[in-house]
Amino acid sequence: MEQALGGSQALTLSFVGSHASRLLAFNFFQPSNNVNGACCFFITQNGLTADFESGQVQFRRRLSQGLTALTSYTWSHCIDYGSSNYVLGYQRGSCDFDVRHNLSGAFSYDVPNVGHSRFLTALVRHWGLDNRFTARTAFPLNPVGNDFIGQLGKHFRAGLDLVSGLPLYVTQCASPLLTGPAQIPCPGGKGINPAAFSPVPLDSNFQPTRVGTAGRNLVRGFGMWEMDTAIRREFPIGELLKLQFRAEAFNLFNHPNFGVIDPSFGSTTFGEATATLASSPGALNSLYQQGGPRSMQFALKLVF
Repeated sequence: MEQALGGSQALTLSFVGSHASRLLAFNFFQPSNNVNGACCFFITQNGLTADFESGQVQFRRRLSQGLTALTSYTWSHCIDYGSSNYVLGYQRGSCDFDVRHNLSGAFSYDVPNVGHSRFLTALVRHWGLDNRFTARTAFPLNPVGNDFIGQLGKHFRAGLDLVSGLPLYVTQCASPLLTGPAQIPCPGGKGINPAAFSPVPLDSNFQPTRVGTAGRNLVRGFGMWEMDTAIRREFPIGELLKLQFRAEAFNLFNHPNFGVIDPSFGSTTFGEATATLASSPGALNSLYQQGGPRSMQFALKLVF
């Protein structure tokens, strides 16, 4: 649904969804006793599903009186059966890339020429401001204990049980650098509570006896927000040629965005952030990337 708001603005409401069925399930079976050198069997079946639903709101303003803007918000939920890696068992839950709330906005404003003074006009004309803001909630995280191996040789990374009555998140984390019960603030002010999980009972071979009650992608990591701003000025050279100067700041407020969280239960840093968002993908340089520290650049552009 779309509604005009005056002559230069519009509001759009959308529902976007998808359903996929009869997706391939690639199963792996290894007999407990090899007969005549037989190793294993691969069985391909149909039957997995994936669902995505989202509600979207968009506001846009076309260029009018020097201002153009675009803002959008999305609420969404994605559910599937997890990785397509045939070694891992299929568990229905939130998608690995499921983000519930996503907000983005941008505007560009050309400062109007003011005054009749030649000096003032030369000083303030041809200036402009560009701004972009992005924010989203966290991706899901799957705490990892000992893998449970099912009947078809599938590995289920769900060897943990939930402990009832305990919060999933904490704001104080145990410091591996100190002894005793000393607590320090978690990186980013949030961590997963180790006490909220317990390992599944093990058999004589030290293997989990069942899938744990802590489901797939049960907890969430860190969200992010960032504002990027640019100030520009144009210097006309001719009718069809102009020189543009830009000063740009990425992550203007130098807001720390944390990324990777240690998911390994039993690790001294379990549930704690171990890297910022820009460093998490293993990039060579975190500057100018989403979630990186504040960085600035200056540029000259010839527009024709």
